Amino acid sequence: MHTFVFAAATAVGLAFAAAPALAQDASTMTFFVTSVGAGDGANLGGLAGADAHCQKLAEAAGSTGKTWHAYLSAEGTNAKDRIGAGPWQNFKGEVIATDVANLHSADNKLTKATALDEKGMEIKGRGDQPNQHDILTGSNPDGTLAAGQTCGDWTLNGEGSAIVGHSDRMGLDDSDAAKSWNSSHPSRGCGQEALVGTGGAGLLYCFAAM
Repeated sequence: MHTFVFAAATAVGLAFAAAPALAQDASTMTFFVTSVGAGDGANLGGLAGADAHCQKLAEAAGSTGKTWHAYLSAEGTNAKDRIGAGPWQNFKGEVIATDVANLHSADNKLTKATALDEKGMEIKGRGDQPNQHDILTGSNPDGTLAAGQTCGDWTLNGEGSAIVGHSDRMGLDDSDAAKSWNSSHPSRGCGQEALVGTGGAGLLYCFAAM
């Protein structure tokens, strides 16, 4: 009897050891929220500057062989068309969306617990100090351009505004906008202080486009 119990326990242990584990590093990561903004409010140096910011943070975290794009809309460009086909997974290997349609549906898996930065850390959200859940997008809920809401196509750090989403899917109420990851409300302005004033830090969503 003792031999049988030991053998069974050993078999169970081997089964657990053989089970695949979720990734816990940046090597397979294809989505993240930037841990820091570019440092000049919504002046990101245009789409090219925003993409470079994503690329720099990803590579510093250990991502290699991927082309990273910021989820941003601008004149003539929709954010949904910049990010590849999917699927996308975070630092922990958790799939946040299977494709572009899924990402922009109610079935995506973006939450505070899954919208992680390039180091696998949660973004401070509603109830945290400081709240930084406002993520720059300049986009409508379907991932298309929110005209006039991109801080001069990401070149302004003063007057103007940009649409932001809530990375923790939480707001002042239970409206769809308050819970939207990509299209919650306009910022108070384009400068760093204005972005901080509504619960942000100039952070971006970054996707491995290829």
